[in-house]
Amino acid sequence: MFEITSVSMRFGPLEVLDRISFSMESGSITAVVGPSGSGKTTLLNIVAGLLLPSSGSLSGFENKRFSYCFQDPRLLPWLSAKGNMMYALSGLDDSTMAEQRCMRFLKEAGLAGFEHYKPPQLSGGMQKRLALARAFAMPADVLLLDEAFTAVDFRQKQDLMRTFLDLWQKEKPTVLMVTHDIHDALSLADQIVVFSDRPAHGAGIVSIPVSREQRSLGAPALAPAEQELFNLLGI
Repeated sequence: MFEITSVSMRFGPLEVLDRISFSMESGSITAVVGPSGSGKTTLLNIVAGLLLPSSGSLSGFENKRFSYCFQDPRLLPWLSAKGNMMYALSGLDDSTMAEQRCMRFLKEAGLAGFEHYKPPQLSGGMQKRLALARAFAMPADVLLLDEAFTAVDFRQKQDLMRTFLDLWQKEKPTVLMVTHDIHDALSLADQIVVFSDRPAHGAGIVSIPVSREQRSLGAPALAPAEQELFNLLGI
């Protein structure tokens, strides 16, 4: 179990987060939604240890390994797809394991045959899949996703989310994802944490007791969770 308890964050006089609290089961997917500028990415950076909260506490994250997938794929343009993967895996002591995980996740992300292509030679959707593969390839207990499914068309997004779920099923890291798209959250998450406007406090938590196989767009089984989410967001 991972616990985020009364986490607040200030940048000088600017109050961004106000006593945010929620828990995450190990191996689950939690989505955070809320207005733009409400501090969702700030929370990810606190969980990752990139920022220290002004107050509050986190537990369960001690000695855990983290991987972070940003909104921008942040690929090194002078390296091949494989080179980008191997660069991320360079911290592994076992070079054979690094090579095996690199090739495995390239294949599982649908990038077999593109190992030697550089990012500018790949489509936007392929670059996103490469960034996801890189995040999963590095063995991690906690995977952080910051708007990882944006900047692609609808079909590419569906492919990208299927790729994500396929990779997640293999490794089952605990996922904390930020998204502005409530349908992404409804499709993927076990629970959705709703932020208010800044300074963000927890407006509520929506649990999704529906198997992912039943979560097609507009599925009746999702209607109660969708309505509760709309109510919390004031839509």
